[in-house]
Amino acid sequence: MVQPQTRTQQPPKAVSHMVKHSLQQASQALGTRDPLPYLDGLIDRTFYLPDDDTSYARNALAPGAVPYEPSFSESEPNALRFTIAPLGPNAPPVARRDEATREMRRLIAPIFGRDALRWFDSRSEQWRGFDGLSWMNYGAWFGSAFDEDGLYAAKIYYELLPTQIDALAPGLAQLTRQVMTEMPNLMPIFTSIGCKRETGSQRVTFLHRGPMQVASLGPLMNRLGIGHQLPSLMRIVGVALGGRFELPAGGVLVGMRETGEGVELKLEILLAAIPDLPARFLDLLKLGLAERPRQLAALSRWLDAFGMDDANEQGHFSVLSIRVTPHSAARISLYVRPIEFEMREQIEEGRAFQ
Repeated sequence: MVQPQTRTQQPPKAVSHMVKHSLQQASQALGTRDPLPYLDGLIDRTFYLPDDDTSYARNALAPGAVPYEPSFSESEPNALRFTIAPLGPNAPPVARRDEATREMRRLIAPIFGRDALRWFDSRSEQWRGFDGLSWMNYGAWFGSAFDEDGLYAAKIYYELLPTQIDALAPGLAQLTRQVMTEMPNLMPIFTSIGCKRETGSQRVTFLHRGPMQVASLGPLMNRLGIGHQLPSLMRIVGVALGGRFELPAGGVLVGMRETGEGVELKLEILLAAIPDLPARFLDLLKLGLAERPRQLAALSRWLDAFGMDDANEQGHFSVLSIRVTPHSAARISLYVRPIEFEMREQIEEGRAFQ
């Protein structure tokens, strides 16, 4: 009697194998230094569970997917940038905060120097301490960027309470209060502290409560000396979203930081919250870059490095951010979720067996 054949399945591998393969493939395609000698241990400690473990989908960075989010920046078009939620899915928020902080300090001192470490320690002191541990949701995220010479930037994202505004640098604290006064629907939710080879910066990011018309940023931008950049910002939003200028509740973040040329505003659109994101979103976004052929070519090259250039599903693109400063018109960043890190199929399979 012939026995029926059963389909053999590949045994699950640790998610770290997928993340490392993605990074090595992308670094080769983009011509950057391999990130693994810098972050191999962190990746192993974070992505140690098998690739069919759906608990990875429960995270604040990339809900429904593995918490690994590469991003393209028009201002850093050849860099390999990505953000992760440190440690495994069941790690307490304080452990994530401490892990991300240790990684920042471990990398900053030998690569960017002791002065950079002292600057980081002074900016992060409030968030490295023991106050307010009970209210933490996710703790912290860790971001990094690499170019042909190695680590280009390291960044940490700390949760932020409105009561912690006084702990910010005086200028950023004043800017934060000004933003909240001008637009009361903006609530600060995290601060990001970034170090590069020769500079550092800190940003406060706000959640907009309720739906938002993009044009409603006009009065605030006028007050901050960047109102003349609103048309360029609205142009990219309108082209990429197929003429939509009202963004839904829960779909808008606004970031602010001080730069050498004045205030930078960063509008972040959470694409999963857009109910009618155009099917040709990527083509429309590229259309918005048509006047900047070098940046358009860099975006296509970057998407190809992550196997994203032909992706059509909305879930592959998580965030579209648009930055303006007094002397710089709108520039985009695009945050993505490569298809192999989406966990929808595993979740559906798990439900089928319940």
